[in-house]
Amino acid sequence: MTADLPSDHGFVGSIPEIYDRCMVPMIFTPYAVDLCARVSALPVGPLLEIAAGTGAVTRELAARLDPGVDITATDLNQPMIDHAASVGTSRPVTWRQADVFALPFADHSFDTVVCQFGVMFFPDKARAFAEIRRVLRPGGTLLFNLWDSLDLNDFARTVNEPVARHFGDDAPDFFARIPHGYHDPATVQADLIGGGFVDRAVFDVVAARSRAASPRMVAVGYCQGTPLRTEIVVREPDGLEAMTDRVEAAIAEAYGTADLDGAISAVVVTVTAP
Repeated sequence: MTADLPSDHGFVGSIPEIYDRCMVPMIFTPYAVDLCARVSALPVGPLLEIAAGTGAVTRELAARLDPGVDITATDLNQPMIDHAASVGTSRPVTWRQADVFALPFADHSFDTVVCQFGVMFFPDKARAFAEIRRVLRPGGTLLFNLWDSLDLNDFARTVNEPVARHFGDDAPDFFARIPHGYHDPATVQADLIGGGFVDRAVFDVVAARSRAASPRMVAVGYCQGTPLRTEIVVREPDGLEAMTDRVEAAIAEAYGTADLDGAISAVVVTVTAP
């Protein structure tokens, strides 16, 4: 990932605020709690978070871990870091913009590296894993989670359907290609080995529930708080609100008009550095 960001990585403009307000409580918080519970069971020293986004995991780590554990939270997108820092944490952490392909840290700087739903965005995953391995001490732990298939994630699948119908052969494929396109254990294991993680990783499928107060929250979150927004606007510069309305109607038809509930599924990966 470089400074010349493709639309898949463009968490800019109003996206960070919408993402944090809608997407984080709807789908990310349950997995932040799960991931941090796993981290807190380890003998954790200095910890690095990659792709921290708006800080859902960072806030949970700061609350759960011993105050003596140094936490450094990074993201490629400065607007995400700025938003996360403005929200704050229960104790000080170090916020830093950083590219996973060129982490600005010395070899063996961290006991633990954590990444929530960021690995799918790395265009060269083996290379990213190699850089993560470089900053991990021998015997240190890498933990990350990945979204399971689109079929197993109700809201994302339902959002995708009216978008696909409207655009036809030119439909955006962001969800299937990026967030829900990288979860096969054999593929992930091969990339880890390519990055120098020779031990076999542990893969845990974690099912949870996604909840939202209204169909509008789901529609705005997915259409306006993710890079799907860019894919819509590129195709129809004035079409974002109309598409958000179509998605809202589809969500209401499928899940009702209040107190929505849908299935979500993710894969948690744990591996030890050599």
